[in-house]
Amino acid sequence: MPQSMRALVAGKVGEPVDVLRLESLPVPTPDVGQALIRVKETPIHASDLHVLRGRYGFFPEFPTVGGHMECVGRIEALGPDTEGLKIGERVVAAAVPAMPGPLQVTGTWQEYLVADTQRLLPVPDHLSDSRACQLAVNPLTALLLVTRELDVQPGEWLLQTAAGSTVGRLVIQLARHLGIRTINVVRRRAAVEEITALGGDEVICTEDEDLLQRVAEIAGPAGVHKATDCVAGDVGARVSQALAPGGEVVIYGALSTHRQTDPAALTIPLQARSVIYETKMVRGFWLNRWFGTTSPADALRALSEVRGLVTDEVLSIPQGQPFPLERFPEAVAFAEAPAHGAKPLFVFEDGRDEGDR
Repeated sequence: MPQSMRALVAGKVGEPVDVLRLESLPVPTPDVGQALIRVKETPIHASDLHVLRGRYGFFPEFPTVGGHMECVGRIEALGPDTEGLKIGERVVAAAVPAMPGPLQVTGTWQEYLVADTQRLLPVPDHLSDSRACQLAVNPLTALLLVTRELDVQPGEWLLQTAAGSTVGRLVIQLARHLGIRTINVVRRRAAVEEITALGGDEVICTEDEDLLQRVAEIAGPAGVHKATDCVAGDVGARVSQALAPGGEVVIYGALSTHRQTDPAALTIPLQARSVIYETKMVRGFWLNRWFGTTSPADALRALSEVRGLVTDEVLSIPQGQPFPLERFPEAVAFAEAPAHGAKPLFVFEDGRDEGDR
């Protein structure tokens, strides 16, 4: 085992391409209940970049290794008296870190990392590294939103914004599997046919349609009682308005505000009468907080359910776009390009997926 490793380290808050540096760090040593993971692939999420910009829900101590949610790799070593996993086993590491507190901010954009074994999920050989390293954020978010946060039942309507996003597409697939009907909001007319082909029951295009009017036409007098939103701003407010009295919207993102730096612009202008007289509920969901507050056993149960849905091909995770660490400026630019498609991934070793060999 080498004594040093490569890692992408940010020395301070700022634009990722300006503050990230490829550095050599000592390979960490696992303690009791921990494993040393040789990372094979790890995604670049928008939230990873917002952490570096100082615009996210937690603020790491700098310098910090980039990446904070998920990766796939093989167990290189186990800490003293650590059981339950084997050296050489391929695992997904989830919530590394989760929230400030018991789990330290270690980052996934490095060749080796130490993780609590209670946060490691073995993955089957037929699931490629490219797909396995994306198990713990987007598919899990879709599952938790639909089945736990909102508990949508078969036959019910679920209204969702950003239906063409990664989570939105996964929600459509999961809803079809569970017998849930979806009303899917998109910004561009060109996306309507694609969402319909994916299995969305109804599609509303805000480019040339009124959201409130179309929801009323689709759902009829009974209305829609459950919704998810990751746009916020005026769109999030209109989703709340479109719900039937007593309805609930869970907001898990704010795509409309990602480039905002003014806190006053990070808003959802809700109507007081909807909240007071129609008793509608608007609340948030943040996967980091869920990982930080749920028990490790419950987190692994949920991840195991996601793994089953992916291996059974209920949920489809597209292959990612690989980048070596030294090409991080190109990878960051790809991650932020409009409609970039595949998820950018940092890959180690020769960059080839085991599932493709």
